[in-house]
Amino acid sequence: MTRLYDDPSTFADDMLAGFLDVHQNSVAGVPGGVVRATETPPGKVAVVVGGGSGHYPAFCGVVGPGFADGAVVGNIFTSPSAQDAYSVGKAAAGDAGLLFSTGNYAGDVMNFTLAQQRLCQEGIDTRVVFVTDDIASAPPSEAHTRRGIAGDFVVFKVAGAAAEAGYDLDAVERVARHANDRTRTLGVAFGGCTMPGGAEPLFTVPPGRMGVGLGIHGEPGVGEDALPRAADLARRLVSGVLAEKPAGSGNRVTAILNGLGTTKYEELFVVWRTVAALLKDEGLQVVAPEVGELVTSLDMAGCSLTVVFLDEELERLWCAPTDTPAYRRGRIEPRTATPDRRTTSAQALHTASERTEAATAVKPGTPGSRACARVAAAGLEAVAAAMAEAEEELGRIDAVAGDGDHGRGMVKGSSAALTAAGDALAAGAGARSVLVAAGEAWAARAGGTSGVLWGAALCAIGERLGDDREEIADADVAEAVRAGLDALQRLGGARPGDKTMIDAYGPFADTLAERVGGGTELAAAWREATEVCEAAARATADLRPLIGRARPLAERSVGTPDAGATSLALCARAVSGVLSLATESHDTKELGGHA
Repeated sequence: MTRLYDDPSTFADDMLAGFLDVHQNSVAGVPGGVVRATETPPGKVAVVVGGGSGHYPAFCGVVGPGFADGAVVGNIFTSPSAQDAYSVGKAAAGDAGLLFSTGNYAGDVMNFTLAQQRLCQEGIDTRVVFVTDDIASAPPSEAHTRRGIAGDFVVFKVAGAAAEAGYDLDAVERVARHANDRTRTLGVAFGGCTMPGGAEPLFTVPPGRMGVGLGIHGEPGVGEDALPRAADLARRLVSGVLAEKPAGSGNRVTAILNGLGTTKYEELFVVWRTVAALLKDEGLQVVAPEVGELVTSLDMAGCSLTVVFLDEELERLWCAPTDTPAYRRGRIEPRTATPDRRTTSAQALHTASERTEAATAVKPGTPGSRACARVAAAGLEAVAAAMAEAEEELGRIDAVAGDGDHGRGMVKGSSAALTAAGDALAAGAGARSVLVAAGEAWAARAGGTSGVLWGAALCAIGERLGDDREEIADADVAEAVRAGLDALQRLGGARPGDKTMIDAYGPFADTLAERVGGGTELAAAWREATEVCEAAARATADLRPLIGRARPLAERSVGTPDAGATSLALCARAVSGVLSLATESHDTKELGGHA
């Protein structure tokens, strides 16, 4: 288990602080992650990689010449926020454009895409390549939906080497996609990992068994089998990966036998002994293989085999020299660190932060809108308290088929939202400014899928309510709730029945609009809608997840409600209590109208 930590909620930040101190001559810290200690040279494409923490040496450990120019570092097993990705991308980018690359997970896709869009709007040509090497997570016909696991390392290395060699942005993107198309990975787990502060692993494997087709975020395997001898495991991994050999590929490959956190190097070498012989028997020549820990999963016991089917270009880039804190190959002439690299990066981000604050500056609200803002802030306070109380249970539900971080993410997001809302409220903001500030803070602090979705929903609700209304009626609140739902569906692409928070939010919004439209006052309508929401959340236990991180473990998920739907229902209940208290105290005009 993860035994050494100070505060589990700041584990990733504390880790990064130690890493930056040790490697201060080669990397510099910026908000959201790290960049090289040297400025990106003129004419060089910047390559920025990233994802959640818990995978060292991925991602911060591969920042350096011949590899990445920066790494975005999220919370444990949680996608970095769009703000974090933007910040690191902004600090790393030179004058030749920027390539983001990360694993193909819903939160990473949403957050890195949003950061890409923002950077492009500012004139920085930015592309994104999502890695999809995990053959166990979807069939070949749905390869675009597969997860990125240890193949991340290959795609990042090839892209970084191409950028170092002077490729332009189009060519760096092309070769990164080509490397992804030629990379296949299959992994197994002998035991689950434990989150910092957690008492139990996210999943367990019975003695003498192994999980097959694991992810790298604490997810169990998609199947289970008897634990074989090392030679038999090697045969299982090699046959699985070679079954998907790309058409037209030659006989030269590279391979990575990757440890996931607690599998000893000696064990990996025993497995590699047979892997190498099997690949040779298949007529394959292995070029520059790697055996060791390159993409880990905290303290998970397990390993994965990655095979890359090379051509001349991929082989040259894979073998190109690199020098990073965690990975070195060949020799690269040392470069003198830019003395003011930290200052330059901080100044650029401070300027960007000022632009963001200007765009969302607090606008004094009308009396009616400020009254609504006070209720909204009280609701957020109740939500934050409810999430703190439910953190462990939400994590448990999420760990059944996911990575177990949902409770922690909801606590981080709701706490940040409450602080931001309080600051805006103290400055005289109306409903829009309070809720937009809360939404942006939630997304920035929580990261992950839930962070970006909750941020989008709160911002949409705030935009619909506005700052300048003299009266906010019950119908306005119902319409704002609907606007939040619409924002979620546009951003996440989920539909009813996909086993997401939409399955609880949709019935809640429908019921609220129906009851308010029929003349029921807001507190009572919200209470009735909450009861429908809670029933809908419980009913997600019968569904199979069709999108998101739980999709590869769909069968395992059946019987357990969706964590996002469950937390939404808890939030709805918390706000219902605030509205009921306002009604009981005869403070029925707090929303500025006839609430």
